[in-house]
Amino acid sequence: MTVKDVEKDPANLTMVVTAEFDSPVERVWQLWADPRQLERWWGPPTYPATVVDHHLEPGGTVTYFMTGPEGDKHHGWWRIGTVDAPRELTMEDGFGDADGRPLTDRTGQLRMRLFEHEGGTRMELHDQFPTLEQMEEMLKMGMEEGLRQAVGQMDALL
Repeated sequence: MTVKDVEKDPANLTMVVTAEFDSPVERVWQLWADPRQLERWWGPPTYPATVVDHHLEPGGTVTYFMTGPEGDKHHGWWRIGTVDAPRELTMEDGFGDADGRPLTDRTGQLRMRLFEHEGGTRMELHDQFPTLEQMEEMLKMGMEEGLRQAVGQMDALL
């Protein structure tokens, strides 16, 4: 299994997903940097992603939607903070409305880091929530399981 650990810390409003891969850091980075590869794993298998815009540069945006089993669309976006290819990516993330426009009342901060580890790569996804209520809401919506399933698809692409 790709995901090794999920650590939730309500006191600090964080959730950290740790995954390990048998591929080099540069190859794992490509799963984030290439929009066609990103959409093959971002989102659980039953909610595949379609990347609409992908500007992976400081100040850039990534917009996407996930399509559910009944054809329902769930929009999301990232506002890119920093890019240190192929090691680290920071972003503000959130949901979008039916037209894909950002909803600003439900955002968080995400930091993705890649490390060389035992001949492969360790990836850490560090989610920072603005409030305990939002963290609890996201966990009730299935965020932890969704991330486990999404990240679990990365090995097949590597």
